Amino acid sequence: MDNKKRSRREVREDIIKTLYQMDIHQEFVYEKTSYPFYNESLQGIIDTLTTIDETIQQNLQKWKINRLSFVDRAIIRFATYEMIETNTPHEIIINEALNITRKYSDEGDSKMVGFTNRVLDNISKSLKKVG
Repeated sequence: MDNKKRSRREVREDIIKTLYQMDIHQEFVYEKTSYPFYNESLQGIIDTLTTIDETIQQNLQKWKINRLSFVDRAIIRFATYEMIETNTPHEIIINEALNITRKYSDEGDSKMVGFTNRVLDNISKSLKKVG
C-alpha cells in the first residue's frame, strides 16, 4: 500500500485483498500500514474470526462457508465484522460490499451480488434481533 491519500473505499478494497491472501495462505498476519482503519479492521477480524465465521455460517442457506470463493468469503467476512463491531449503518456496509463484489467477483450476471446481498441482509437482520 503506497503512502498517497486513499479513500475509505480504496482502504476497504485493500483490507479485502489482504483477507483474501491470508485465507489462501492460511496465515492470518498482515503488515501494518499508516492507515488506522486498515490496521484496526484487520486486527479486529483476526481477533474475532471464529465469531464472524459462525455468524456467516448461521446465515448461509444451503451453503457452507468453506464453499464460498476466497474473494467472496473475504468480502462477507469484512462486512460481517463491520456490522458486528462498528457503528456504521448496515445499509452502508452492505452497499460497499456489493460494490466490491461487482468489481472483484461478479461475472456480469449479478448472481454473486444477489447472493452476497441475501447473506448480508440475513446477517443484518439476525444481528438487529440480538442487539
